[in-house]
Amino acid sequence: MSAEARYLPAIIREMRQTDLAAVASIERSAYDYPWSPGIFRDCLLAGYTSLVLEQAGVVIGYGLMSVAAGEAHLLNLALAPLARGQGHGRRLLDHMLDLAQGAGVESLYLEVRPSNRAALDLYHGAGFEVIGRRRAYYRAIGGTEDAVVLVRRLRPRR
Repeated sequence: MSAEARYLPAIIREMRQTDLAAVASIERSAYDYPWSPGIFRDCLLAGYTSLVLEQAGVVIGYGLMSVAAGEAHLLNLALAPLARGQGHGRRLLDHMLDLAQGAGVESLYLEVRPSNRAALDLYHGAGFEVIGRRRAYYRAIGGTEDAVVLVRRLRPRR
């Protein structure tokens, strides 16, 4: 993405099949053990909330969330390396929170690696609270890593 394009407004829209290659590329840049393109395809087919953040026609981020039985689970949220540190993650997260609240959700849950300080800072800044830990939840170089379980309580709009 050119320097000029970075100053164009980013839009949030529904993810499409045609976005899967770009989403998978961002995923590979963000995680040592990335989801496969098939997992993203399956999320689309399952009807999960699947969004991309697009700037100047380029997908720079994505978020996926499942919603059921009065609660939601943020499954994945990531940004392209050049899009990080500019508030895009917070904007995408806030949009997911708004959608969850609009769907009548009372709680939004997620897991995050304790080593992912940027994500933890993002979630804490958005009002998420630590409620637990899942031991050896993630694969990691040299073994496994725990997951920190977070929740954000919402006031559902009905």
